[in-house]
Formats: sequence, structure tokens, C-alpha cells
Amino acid sequence: MIIVAKDGSGAFTTIQEAIDSIPETNMDRVAIYIQDGVYNEKLFINKPFVSLIGTSPDRVVITYGDHAKKRMPDGKPMGTFSSYSIFAGGDDFTAENITFENSAGCGKEVGQAVAVYVEGDRMIFRRCRFTGSQDTLFTGPLPPKPIEGNTFGGPMEGEKRKKGRSLFQNCYIEGDIDFIFGSATAVFQSCEIFSLDRQEETNGYITAASTPEGQPFGYVFLDCRLTSEAKPETVYLGRPWRDFARTVFINCWMGAHIKREGWHNWDKAQAETTVFYAEYGSRGPGGNRNNRVEWAKELSAQEASLYTPEHILHLKEWPSFVPQEKTAK
Repeated sequence: MIIVAKDGSGAFTTIQEAIDSIPETNMDRVAIYIQDGVYNEKLFINKPFVSLIGTSPDRVVITYGDHAKKRMPDGKPMGTFSSYSIFAGGDDFTAENITFENSAGCGKEVGQAVAVYVEGDRMIFRRCRFTGSQDTLFTGPLPPKPIEGNTFGGPMEGEKRKKGRSLFQNCYIEGDIDFIFGSATAVFQSCEIFSLDRQEETNGYITAASTPEGQPFGYVFLDCRLTSEAKPETVYLGRPWRDFARTVFINCWMGAHIKREGWHNWDKAQAETTVFYAEYGSRGPGGNRNNRVEWAKELSAQEASLYTPEHILHLKEWPSFVPQEKTAK
């Protein structure tokens, strides 16, 4: 156990110092307890079995303000994948009771600004807040190649693509454009997904999956609440960053901000035949499926019953998984 405290009462005053103290070959769970405070740090975590545990997401905030348009010393823009506030690349990482923030501001001014870049496998986030604007949460791996140019940039450029599975429970995630994006298999269970108001005709897209062809699951939202202060029918459930995107919403409450058609093809007509976009049990002002695009699917009760965290993520294989205590809704 390691304690981090800004007032000097712990072993370290910064989180990165605590992470750096862990051996590179670590194979045992290391719990880092973070005392109250705002930690202005750009974290790089590439060791396995690391746990970050805060006292409360209201009292422990990890924040940084990099963004895609920021100029580097060589004059080139930083790019999306170097803009993260926190890079979590070690397998079996867990985080609890923490706010992860990218403070760069609105994407209309700064472009993409990632709060958390998740690259490892068997990753768990509980009672965490993810705050930002455009591209708040990236769940790697990267797609095989960029749509434009020759490089993605960022910490995984040139590295082997890793299989990524993540579980988010009772979390809050906010943003506007493509603010949950990437290629991983990720389950969002009992989370609040908040779309920011850009005061535009289209205020955003909740997801931009790049699920690899043949991967059975991409993004799955279970018992979530989709909320916003934006005008009615100004936010899409998702659009395909890559053509085989898979995104499913099951038993989710959807606010009036959700567009009646639900999904966007990103101006790629061919993607309509390759994506898998589906819902079951959607409710609330934005949950009416009568006007959804015809290429989206409505699951049957039997199909929906297969969408459990245990089945999707193979949780029995996770050495560090402990079921969370049930919370009252």
C-alpha cells in the first residue's frame, strides 16, 4: 500500500512518483491511496496490477490540459493520442473514486483532448468521473492504420496492438464529439453518460467505435442513463470510426437530446451494411425506437439476455475481479 498526499503526510506528494516507485516487473497488486486534492499531473501508467483509489470523485481530481492543437517544440501539433491526461497501459489496472479530467476546454477551440487513454486488458473503473469535451475517453487499441496520414502519434505508435477489455461501473462520463471511442470491448454498467451542449444543430456523438472485424463485442451500455442539457434531438448514439463498429444499448434511459434516428453513418454508406448498432429496452424521451435508422437492430429478449458483463468480458478469467456491492438505484 502506498499513500499519496499533497500535504506531505504520505509516502509521496505526486501520483506519478508513486507509480514510478513500482518495479517494472511488478506482478503483485499495488494499491495507491490518493488523499484529497487536485493533482495537476499527466500520468503515465504502464505497469500491471496497479490500483488508484481515491476518497471520492468529488475530492480527488487528476487533471491536465493538453490537446490536439497544442504546438510541440518542433512546431507540429500534439495530436489526439498524445493529449491524454492519464495513460493506463498496464494490464489489470483498477481505479475507484477519482475524477479524471482533461481541462483543455471546448473542442471547437482546442480539438481533441483525451482525459483517459485506456490501453490494457482487464481494466476496471468504479465510481469514477471522466470529464472533458471532444474525445474524452479512448479505449485502445488503435485501429490498424490512420484514415489520413501515416501515423497516429501517441504512446502506442508503432507498438503491437493489444486486446483490450474494460469494465466501467457506476461512472460518470461527459463530452460532446465522439467522447467514447476506440477498438476495445468495453461494458458500461449503471453509468451516467452526459452530453455537453455545444449549442449547435448537432451537439455530438456519444460513441465512435472502431471495433475490429470479427470481434464479437464492442461497446455495451447496460442500465445507463443518457443525460444532457442540450436541445432535444441534437445528439446521436454513435457513428462508426471504422466500418465494423459495434455498439449496443440495453435497458438504458435516454433523454430528449437523443436524435430520433439514433445513429449516424459518418457519411459512409457502406458502413450501414457492416456496423452492428442495436438497442433493447430503451426508455425515456429519447428511447423511442420507432424512427431509428433502418440499418440499426432491435434485439429480442433472448438476444439481450446474452449481454452480461460476465459473458462479454469473460470475467472469470480476470485474476483481480471482485464483484462490486450492489447499490440501490
